Amino acid sequence: MARFITFFSYTGEAAKAMIDRPSDRSAAAKALVESLGGTQEAFYWMQGEHDGFLITNLPDGVAAAALAAAVGASGAVVGLQTHQIYDHDQAAIMQRAKTAGMAYKPPTA
Repeated sequence: MARFITFFSYTGEAAKAMIDRPSDRSAAAKALVESLGGTQEAFYWMQGEHDGFLITNLPDGVAAAALAAAVGASGAVVGLQTHQIYDHDQAAIMQRAKTAGMAYKPPTA
């Protein structure tokens, strides 16, 4: 499975609803992730540009896009940013980059 990190922010209306009626948003996210055939690795609140982030293991990028579409369509969450993340060591990534770099011809060549 592929691993993704998704940053999110709640709308003002959603934040007010959570204050008025607190609920376990991590459990809601977990149910969504599992409906797409994945697992939830982490759910964190944070300060800054986004209100939190979610780390998931999903079957593929299509599942990650479906997660973002479902959440975005709710209107309660904005600023969704999803990125695939990798746990491979840097040497393995750089070795593949070296191979690819030998095949690539930049437009300035």
